[in-house]
Amino acid sequence: MSRVGKSPIALPQGVTITVSADNVVSVKGPKGELHQAVDSDITVEQEEGNLVVKRPSDQKRHKALHGLYRALINNMVTGVTEGYKVQQELVGVGYRATNTGNTLDLVLGYSHHYVFELPTEIKVTTTAEKGKNPTIILESIDKQLIGQVAAKIRSLRTPEPYKGKGIKFVGEILRRKAGKSASKK
Repeated sequence: MSRVGKSPIALPQGVTITVSADNVVSVKGPKGELHQAVDSDITVEQEEGNLVVKRPSDQKRHKALHGLYRALINNMVTGVTEGYKVQQELVGVGYRATNTGNTLDLVLGYSHHYVFELPTEIKVTTTAEKGKNPTIILESIDKQLIGQVAAKIRSLRTPEPYKGKGIKFVGEILRRKAGKSASKK
């Protein structure tokens, strides 16, 4: 049984949480403000500097929603205090990444460039040092949004298992395969 929903969420200094009448949780902190609609069966209460998420019964649906909303609200609290950062590297000859504002221009070995317009909530920077793979650095306070955008960028050229060419997360370990072997005659 998951015990994620039962653990309280510690509220750091400078973070305020409000729950509206239609069960929308708003988290405001030093880096920004996030909103999340919560199911009407789940209640969110503030007790002694902590946030507690409660469920009405032990139904399977209520248990699932209990852990889900607790995790989503915890991610919001972490986002408005520390923020999230995702780093991706482009592995391949001639692969490049440049950005102007929130527009990402990718050269991935195809006959055309990929021009990717990012949401305004995400800050993007690209680096290209000699002798190293080009990297894309995404920063945001919204964990769901940054994960979705990073997955979309990765899907433009997923790493292949033979040479490892493609877009991968920094620190990601790829399962490699051996190539063709010579036949024994």
